[in-house]
Amino acid sequence: MNMNKVLLFNPRSARYKHRIPNAIMNIAASIEGKYEWVIVDGNRESDPYEKISSYLRTGEFKYIGFTVMPGPQVKQAVPFSKKIKEDFPGTVMVWGGYFPTSHFKVVLNSGYVDFVINGPGDNAFPALVDALENNKPYELIKNLIYKSGDKILKSVKADLIEQDTLPPLPYEKLNDLYPVGNYLGKTYLGKKTLAYHSSIGCPFTCSFCAVVPTYEARWKAKSAELVYRDIKYIKDRWGADAIEFHDNNFFVSEKRCVEFAKLIKPEKMKWWGMARIDTMAKFSDATLQLLQEAGCTMIFFGAESGSNEILKQLDKGGTQTGDQILGFAERLKKYSIVPEYSFVLGTPGPSPEAVEKQIDFEIEFIKKIKKINPKTEIVIYTYSPVPTEGSELYELVLANGFAFPQKLEDWVSPQWENFDLRKNPLTPWLTPEMINKIKNFETVLNGYYPTISDIRMSRIKRDIIRMFSAIRYKTNFYWKPYELKVLQIMWKYRQPEIEGM
Repeated sequence: MNMNKVLLFNPRSARYKHRIPNAIMNIAASIEGKYEWVIVDGNRESDPYEKISSYLRTGEFKYIGFTVMPGPQVKQAVPFSKKIKEDFPGTVMVWGGYFPTSHFKVVLNSGYVDFVINGPGDNAFPALVDALENNKPYELIKNLIYKSGDKILKSVKADLIEQDTLPPLPYEKLNDLYPVGNYLGKTYLGKKTLAYHSSIGCPFTCSFCAVVPTYEARWKAKSAELVYRDIKYIKDRWGADAIEFHDNNFFVSEKRCVEFAKLIKPEKMKWWGMARIDTMAKFSDATLQLLQEAGCTMIFFGAESGSNEILKQLDKGGTQTGDQILGFAERLKKYSIVPEYSFVLGTPGPSPEAVEKQIDFEIEFIKKIKKINPKTEIVIYTYSPVPTEGSELYELVLANGFAFPQKLEDWVSPQWENFDLRKNPLTPWLTPEMINKIKNFETVLNGYYPTISDIRMSRIKRDIIRMFSAIRYKTNFYWKPYELKVLQIMWKYRQPEIEGM
């Protein structure tokens, strides 16, 4: 009997939006032909643990791989991992993803996670399984974190792999387990929206971003031709009509964007991706026009702050400024591309007055953007610390009394889940009054400018909630907007930063 099979688990990450589990699909591709594998998708199972157990009870599965993003995925990853170790103690538990990369100490000290993949696992995971299967040392495998006695050891980071050399994702095998067509969801972009990764990493070092510890300011992308071929295949095979690029930064290379736009244009597909304002501000008008014609419908930009001082504090890097944020919103008015700007409110300051002043400044800055280009979508986060070792901002965070949980089980609590969604900061320098001010403004803003990405909101509902919020928005009266909150709850208003499009 083959006893070295691999079970890959995608913990539940969404209530409605079930997207292709690209992270574990990459790992499946890396061991295809070497080890037998199955995927269990927590988004698609009514009882995921029973499904996992049904495989493990066969005695054929020795290796368990979990992908764990901060936020909702921790809720299943923690108790399931613990129970697997209790029920099937002979298994080897491996975690990968942003959460264990950033919080590897608390993960490995839990006692039920054996290894953490520190960054991409395309080489590290199969090399680890090979070493364990053949009783060979694994200490020199790159991108690995593990315990030796009481010590936690980290191997060196590997160079990022050239993405075109990676094996293709096993869509057909996934389809045997879960129909791929069911992963193509209805969104603002289309009826069958595909989630796709065309690149990994980002060449910047923003101190509030979980991508930085994982990729260390590096970026590698698939060629435009390969991206097009993948998407064309899924369109022809399962009917995809729109694309969400889940890259950390899709628009790093103008040349690649132009090549892809020319290829995808005849397919008549709408698409969305993430970018930096200071990068795209350098794109020519001809490129922006081509992107529009090729179906680029919305771009998410990390504006973060209108204050140059705060941008420096956040280590935003590049050349982004408050004036540039305003200017690019103005520039995109000429095109049908919707800019989606995110802002981080509540960064630490020298005094409570300084923190509150920053919040007030950002609120007025956001309103200025809306006046310049009303179609700009605004996404608001409260500042949540990221444990980027050695960063000046994180040291300031610790000095202000912030601390992460010391036990992995504590991350399962609702307040820490919301922390990872950047909706509950749990930061000592933000008073309840400040948090309420941010949330109340957000409620009024979303009332006066309901997001276009909420496809359930009818024109009548939009007009009603806009009418109710007009006086508040125009007079800066954000205090206790209960009537708007009732309408948003009643109509199940969707916030893009939590639920996507």
